[in-house]
Amino acid sequence: MNQREQMEQRGQWRITVWEEENFQGKRCEFMLECPNILDRDFQKIRSIKGQQFILEKGDYPRYQAWSGNSSYRTEHLLSFRPIKCANHSDSKITLYECEDMMGRKFEMCDDYPSLQGMGWCSKEVPSMKVNSGAWVGYQFPGYRGYQYIFERDRRQGEFRNYNEYGTQAHSNQIQSIRRIQH
Repeated sequence: MNQREQMEQRGQWRITVWEEENFQGKRCEFMLECPNILDRDFQKIRSIKGQQFILEKGDYPRYQAWSGNSSYRTEHLLSFRPIKCANHSDSKITLYECEDMMGRKFEMCDDYPSLQGMGWCSKEVPSMKVNSGAWVGYQFPGYRGYQYIFERDRRQGEFRNYNEYGTQAHSNQIQSIRRIQH
């Protein structure tokens, strides 16, 4: 598949990165994912224009702008990729109270800044199935803390235990969740 076909399949997107804060230093524009920025002769990324870090489209002149509400800070990025999303009205995810998609379940089609506030009885989500779209789960209420991306197009939308949530997942603690949109 050539670059044009890949862009059509994923949808048009663009991200421009600079090696230094305030849009200074070495600059490069990407229209496809970059699994390792070091392969492009960058040592770090310190400012960005585009959609990234599961933030809305915009300019991020310093790492503090994209680290924002996180309970952790990252001073530079080393990789990035686009996320295929559904229309907001088509997004659907099912949360399960046990691993392997067992036990009581709750189907969601909307954003929830507090899962416990909407009736989920735990601070943890042991497993889930993305029926459509893409979602981001957060460690804490109010869309704060570690972010975990859940996509229908990855893992067939099935996340059977927290080890499948992402490389930084050390527990199944998810207390807020929202749909990802373009």
